[in-house]
Amino acid sequence: MNKITAPLAILWMLVLFSCEDAGKQQNDNNTTVEKPAVQSDQSSLDERKVILFFGNSLSAAHGIDPEKGFVGLTAKRIDSLGLPYKVINAGLSGETTAGGKTRIDWILRQPIDIFILELGGNDALRGIDPDDSYKNLKYIIEQVVAKYTDAKIVIAGMEAPPNMGADYTSNFRGIFPKLAKEYDAALIPFLLEGVGGVPSLNLPDGIHPNVEGHKVVAENVWAVLEGLLVN
Repeated sequence: MNKITAPLAILWMLVLFSCEDAGKQQNDNNTTVEKPAVQSDQSSLDERKVILFFGNSLSAAHGIDPEKGFVGLTAKRIDSLGLPYKVINAGLSGETTAGGKTRIDWILRQPIDIFILELGGNDALRGIDPDDSYKNLKYIIEQVVAKYTDAKIVIAGMEAPPNMGADYTSNFRGIFPKLAKEYDAALIPFLLEGVGGVPSLNLPDGIHPNVEGHKVVAENVWAVLEGLLVN
């Protein structure tokens, strides 16, 4: 993975900060945030396989119509190709790896065939020890594979802000490829590749992907996910 530039990394830090604030705002507004939003047919008789995105406000498409976020775009693409999958968006703004650890049992009440893990960014903002983040993500993955042994895992890589220091950012970055190797998971090196730090691909706040930005993120995801849908 190419090294993140300093301006991009600073904006990435702002993205993480906004993710946390977005979560607080949703809770203050009494928004139902735990129930996964099904992006395609909700029929109980639907026999399609399940792709579940488990993440934070990036998955939740903060600031735009969720159908235009990268998860919604992925669902539409799969439907347009006639592939036998449905997509569930379990993104929760402000979520940390510790929060995901407490939420995973509830999520696993439903069958999962492909599990896309998009957590860790808010840990970096808080300066949480990368070893703790690693352990939380490891726990989440282990719960998934223990219950659904044939489930395929996809891990979305994240970056830490540069003010945490070179050692921290390096150790944090290393969490994701390490987990991918340990669990034979597919890896998206950096979810916001090509979007972070690009004004035209972000909302007016300059920190969240806009509709066009989510299209780029969707391509980052598709580059990894596509191969799992035909195997």
